[in-house]
Amino acid sequence: MASGTREALLDAAVRLLDAGGVEAVTLREVGRQAGVSHNAPYKHFASKEALLAAVAARELERRAARPADSLRATLHGYVRWAQETPARFRLIFGPWTVDSPELHVAATAAQARLVDTVLAAQEAHLLPAGDPVRLASLLRSLAHGAADLASAGHLSPTGKGHASPEDLVDDLLTYLNPRESRSASHRM
Repeated sequence: MASGTREALLDAAVRLLDAGGVEAVTLREVGRQAGVSHNAPYKHFASKEALLAAVAARELERRAARPADSLRATLHGYVRWAQETPARFRLIFGPWTVDSPELHVAATAAQARLVDTVLAAQEAHLLPAGDPVRLASLLRSLAHGAADLASAGHLSPTGKGHASPEDLVDDLLTYLNPRESRSASHRM
């Protein structure tokens, strides 16, 4: 039952987050929406930040790429998720003042999955050799920044930037692909 209550609290927090951002999430309202007593959230989470850290950790775990996914699909999925759930996106990558082991484990695992995906692409000669952690950071930074720019209206295929976030992901992957770079230079 405790696990079910915790999940119900997390689900309620996500609904509030999606509807009104971090400010809309209060432990009292989460409890009310989950249909439990106003004290029940405190049995599972020491504070609002601890609750939000658990939301962020669960979101990172759910975003786990499957081993068969390609790097392009992983990055496109990241952009799509950021645009479809902007409050969750900002929550995860915003500042944290609480030390949450749960969030730390989830963030570390998410980073490791991306690095493993990059490493697999390097081994398949789809990306250049080099430090896969740095390359993963470069790719995530582009996807993250492009999604953020698009959500703020500073990037669109028919307006600013003349590209969607997915277009920019595709462009960077093409530029980084040694095979694509060689074939493009032979066409010139």
